[in-house]
Amino acid sequence: MLGLCDNGIVTAGGHERDEPGGGPGDELVDIVDEHDQVIATVSRREMRTANLRHRAVYIAVQGTDGRLFVHQRSFAKDVRPGAWDIAVGGVVGAGESYDDAAVREVSEEIGVEGVTLTPWGGGVFGDESFELIGRCYHLVHDGPFTFNDGEVIDSRWLNRAELAAMVRDGDVVSDSVALLLDRLVVAE
Repeated sequence: MLGLCDNGIVTAGGHERDEPGGGPGDELVDIVDEHDQVIATVSRREMRTANLRHRAVYIAVQGTDGRLFVHQRSFAKDVRPGAWDIAVGGVVGAGESYDDAAVREVSEEIGVEGVTLTPWGGGVFGDESFELIGRCYHLVHDGPFTFNDGEVIDSRWLNRAELAAMVRDGDVVSDSVALLLDRLVVAE
């Protein structure tokens, strides 16, 4: 079911998508060494349980006015449920390139297709929950966005002061902040 938020962004209810043959925990993920070389392929569930280093993509979405699109993650997510995220993105699937994963995530999470993403470099992140090598991208797009897979439950556009307050005071996804925040130039 689709609905329109006060912010003009189309939303959809639901739950994380079911994959053929199983749920999201059954997806295959490449495990990588510190040089980003594949050393194993395991299920997403095993990757999460054993805190194995994997690949992920982060896409900063900004409107033509310079504000940053942020979204609240579903409470069904396996990492940071209910937290706000400054990036669209996710885990790179087994055998999938970073670029292909970024395009897939933009389509799945916000319903945008046929766009060109600008590569923004990357980095490494690790904490008590997970360890990853990430690639960052940038997209300028004003929407509308659709959230058909149930991964997004709320969204908004933030200017620089609002973003700073959210990062300082809110429940924000730490890997997105660590890998993207210093790259962003957000409108006043």
